[in-house]
Amino acid sequence: MNVSDKMEALIKLNEKAQADLRERVKELSCLYNIARLATERDAGINEMLVNIVEDLPPAWLYPEAACARIVLDGCSYSTRNYRQGKYRQREPIIINGKRRGHIEVCYRDERPRHDEGPFLKEERHLIEAVAKEIAIVIMRKEAEQDRLRLEEQLRHADRLATVGQLAAGVAHELNEPLGHILGFAQLAQKCHGLPLQAQEDIGKILATSLYAREIVKKLLIFARQIPPQRGKVNINNLVNEVFNFLESRCAGNGINAARSLSPDIPEIDADPSQLKQVFVNLIVNALQAMPDGGDLTISTHKGHRKIHIIVEDTGVGMDREVLQKIFTPFFTTKDIGLGTGLGLPVAHGIIVAHQGSIRIESKAGQGTVCRIELPIKGSKKVREKTWSSPTEKTAS
Repeated sequence: MNVSDKMEALIKLNEKAQADLRERVKELSCLYNIARLATERDAGINEMLVNIVEDLPPAWLYPEAACARIVLDGCSYSTRNYRQGKYRQREPIIINGKRRGHIEVCYRDERPRHDEGPFLKEERHLIEAVAKEIAIVIMRKEAEQDRLRLEEQLRHADRLATVGQLAAGVAHELNEPLGHILGFAQLAQKCHGLPLQAQEDIGKILATSLYAREIVKKLLIFARQIPPQRGKVNINNLVNEVFNFLESRCAGNGINAARSLSPDIPEIDADPSQLKQVFVNLIVNALQAMPDGGDLTISTHKGHRKIHIIVEDTGVGMDREVLQKIFTPFFTTKDIGLGTGLGLPVAHGIIVAHQGSIRIESKAGQGTVCRIELPIKGSKKVREKTWSSPTEKTAS
């Protein structure tokens, strides 16, 4: 081999070494970017995957023809130019021994053949490393989310315990003066010769005092100071009682109220007064959500070992932010004087005490659906359970 041949060989070898070096730099840059994204504490998993998938094509040999996609738990994150081509590399994402998705890099058109078709052997190692790194990052972020969720639940439980103690104390303190007000108002009402205006004013005192006593009752139920009185109950009968009581109010507000009660509903062991309070709270909420009229439907049917009660309205509905807080005590979107923020928390507590579940589904402008499930056969002893506000709109 003459000198010129040797020089040409050295030049080619140098060019190959430089090309290999450029590829390794691209691969290391890709892994560095993923590691950098993983350290961003404020970024969620979705945002992280969107950024990672955009960093993948530049790390491959032909970035101008490469596209990438990450699939995790059925959700797909792909580059803008993604199109499945003839050539692709794929690697599963395995988290805690479970396959949760995969990564794939494709070439959209024909490319020169290398180690794995048009792909380099090093690119196989790269996609494996990316899949492992993503799995590690997701495990860390999910563990962090679980920790934050648990801390929030503990803080919320502590707040509820404090609120429960305060509510019980306030309720007991208010009961005595309310009893005096009601008693003296009833005595005053019996006096002969009262002017008409005085009679009307005393009637307002009685009505307001009774309303205040209902609030106190809700506080006591919330604080678990009123023991349930359980017996055999027919849910359809309770719904009919509440419906008949509120039917005239529905008509007065321009609301078309309808019932669809299954005749095969069996009796269950429950506290009738508490369940009636649940139904009243839900129906009143529905009425207040339809100030311009609408449709209200109450239905019951028998499921597998459960009774289902559904209250549905066509009212203003709730957005996601409000829906997250509906079971939080004293949270209300109503004007001052129109709501205490205890209706749904009390309903939640009563249903939980009956070993059932309550779920609220709603969208702003599209109405609300409340689904209650109660066991057909349950323990006669009420299960004691700490009051809580579920993170999702389900109490069970």
